[in-house]
Amino acid sequence: MPPEPPATPLASASPAPTTVSTTPIASPTSTRPAPTPTPTPHPTATPRPTAGSVLARMPLAARVGQLLMVGVPAAGSSDAALRQLGRYRVGGVILTGRSHAGTAATAALTARVRAAVPGLPVLIATDQEGGAVQVLKGPGFPLMPSARSQGRLSPAELRARARDWGGQLHAAGVRVDLAPVADTVPAGAANPPIGAFGRQYGSDPATVAAHAAAFAAGLADAGVIPTAKHFPGLGRVSENTDVSSGVTDRVTTRTDAYLGPFRAVIRTGHPFVMMSSAVYSRIDPTRPAAFSPTVITGLLRHDLGFDGVVVSDDLGAARQVSAVPTGERAVRFVAAGGDLVLTVSPATLPAMFAALYDRAVRDSAFRAQVDRSAQRILLAKQRLGLVAGNG
Repeated sequence: MPPEPPATPLASASPAPTTVSTTPIASPTSTRPAPTPTPTPHPTATPRPTAGSVLARMPLAARVGQLLMVGVPAAGSSDAALRQLGRYRVGGVILTGRSHAGTAATAALTARVRAAVPGLPVLIATDQEGGAVQVLKGPGFPLMPSARSQGRLSPAELRARARDWGGQLHAAGVRVDLAPVADTVPAGAANPPIGAFGRQYGSDPATVAAHAAAFAAGLADAGVIPTAKHFPGLGRVSENTDVSSGVTDRVTTRTDAYLGPFRAVIRTGHPFVMMSSAVYSRIDPTRPAAFSPTVITGLLRHDLGFDGVVVSDDLGAARQVSAVPTGERAVRFVAAGGDLVLTVSPATLPAMFAALYDRAVRDSAFRAQVDRSAQRILLAKQRLGLVAGNG
């Protein structure tokens, strides 16, 4: 087992202020002139930690931990489960399942999560899309309409409402929303993962682009990071990657108009982008998008110019990736250019951590990729004001 990441000091204490000396008074019997006083210089403020300075002091195990986002039940978690998150110094947590407990109870849970993980504060995320996919409900979390209904609002109105929804998340300690859905479902298409639940803003890329960008901008206005998903699109598949294997999109191309909504969200600022785990036979027929350098590094990073945090769809329990050994899923995602490995299953954390750590020790190129990914995650935390750590 790799070593437990040691606590990482993030800033030294500020120097104690000094006092400027007063001019000494010559003795009445002294024949020497009074010395000229030398003012003591003002103390120099300790530089504020930055993503780069924090990364430079992190051991490898701590860097690997930053690349993992692990599921915690939104309704509450045991102390033992939270201690495991602390042992691996995970970079993120996703609140899973459903909670009707409201803002105060969720804030208490996120505070417990933050207290359990020493070092840098954890990025706490959830799926708060609206309609059938709203993890957090109860007092302080009013019911959100589905994306299909949101698509009938003007973009300006949707941005304002998303700002309110983002403020609710922020108040509960959640700083990443795994929304908006930027997938476009053609009118009348049978689409189990998105269309069947009304998770799409519309049936044409222009409508989806305008509303996904508005939702993302509203979250950002509230200090919550939005996440465009599921790149390069799940709107034209006929099976759901969560419960089926071999899910393949045989339509989407590298220059497809259906990429437009993702491009629009990216242009709003600093979102995350979540990868689909479907196979896109006209882009890379040999690998799921989450494991494909062609899709992540070529299409998303090069063609669309995205250099932010790339997060996987679930790699812990999804049937689509179940044939790949647990730890290898994390390695393949990072090797392809991904950053934040999402698993809803806490039981997969040890294997994923060990596989990433071992590969980084043996392979200098992979270790460099780990460093790049950790840097992107730290930059996101820096923008949220979370680089000062909690111990």
